[in-house]
Amino acid sequence: MSIEKVRDYFKQWDMENRIIEFDVSSATVELASLALACDPKRIAKTLAFKVNEKPILIVASGDCRVDNKKYKAKFSTRPKMLSPQELIDLVGYAAGGVCPFAVKEGVTVYLDESLRRFDKVFPACGSSNSVIELTIEELERFSNYSAWIDVCKDWD
Repeated sequence: MSIEKVRDYFKQWDMENRIIEFDVSSATVELASLALACDPKRIAKTLAFKVNEKPILIVASGDCRVDNKKYKAKFSTRPKMLSPQELIDLVGYAAGGVCPFAVKEGVTVYLDESLRRFDKVFPACGSSNSVIELTIEELERFSNYSAWIDVCKDWD
C-alpha cells in the first residue's frame, strides 16, 4: 500500500522503475544491506522524531547513531522517537518502510551529514522490502529536505 504511494510519487519523474522490491525483508539496516549485498553504512535510514509536537524525519547513514547532545543543541529538546502508530498517523508509513518521499503534510525532512561521504545511498520506499538507489543530489531533490544537519555519531 505505502510502496504504491512512493511509486506514484516517483512516476512524475519517470523513476518508479528504479524502486527495488525484495522477496525478503529490508526493514532494518542489517536486513537491507544483506538484501543488497552492500555495506550497511550506504543504507540511508530514516529516523522519525517529534519536536514541539511536530514530526520530523532525519535521513542518516546506516552506521551511525543519533548523538543526544548534538540533537538537543539543534532542536532544543531531547530526542523523542515517534511510536509505531504515530509513524502511520503523522508520517504515513509503518516502521520498517519509513522514507522521506511523499510524506504527509507538516513533516519536516532533514539530511544528516553522515550521508555526504557517499555518491549513492539506498533509502527505503514505503514498505519493509523496498529501496531505491539515489545519488546524494537526487536524495536532496526527491526528499524535499529542509536542511543538512549534524546530529549523529559513530560514523567516521
